[in-house]
Amino acid sequence: MNHPEQMFNYHSWANQVLLNRIKELPSAVLREEVNTSFPTIAQAFGHIYAVESVWYRVLNGVRMQEALEMCMPLEKETLLHSADHFANDFAQLAEQYREWFRRQEDLDRTILLENPYAGTRETRLSEIVLHVVNHGTYHRGNISAMLRQLGHASTMNDYSLFWYQGAGNSTNL
Repeated sequence: MNHPEQMFNYHSWANQVLLNRIKELPSAVLREEVNTSFPTIAQAFGHIYAVESVWYRVLNGVRMQEALEMCMPLEKETLLHSADHFANDFAQLAEQYREWFRRQEDLDRTILLENPYAGTRETRLSEIVLHVVNHGTYHRGNISAMLRQLGHASTMNDYSLFWYQGAGNSTNL
């Protein structure tokens, strides 16, 4: 398995670990408001999911502007999701990514990325995958801080825990 795919598997695992922690808490925790980067945990998960969906489409040849138009409404559509629903959505999207990985022969292949916010550049497919992972890590940190603000402990979902739990040796995450 290549490094970008391994990192994506970590990302998928970490999303599920955090969602499993949230399933242990009262369901209202997803919609309790906090004063941070997102008003609610549900909005943070909705954002992660929508952005992952955008990048999945870009990796499959959809222009970024079109992918944004298709996927960003998902942020609002997921506001009432339960933790179980989020977990299922993320698991399905992760499987789509894994199928994409199985079809790739060269993750160093470049595409012309026309980002409507940042401009145009040649970008390796592997860079996009690592961006998806980094974006998710950043926002899982936001969610952990939000949980603490709401009086709940988060859960460890570091990359090193992924190694030590043996999840890094499995593709069935």
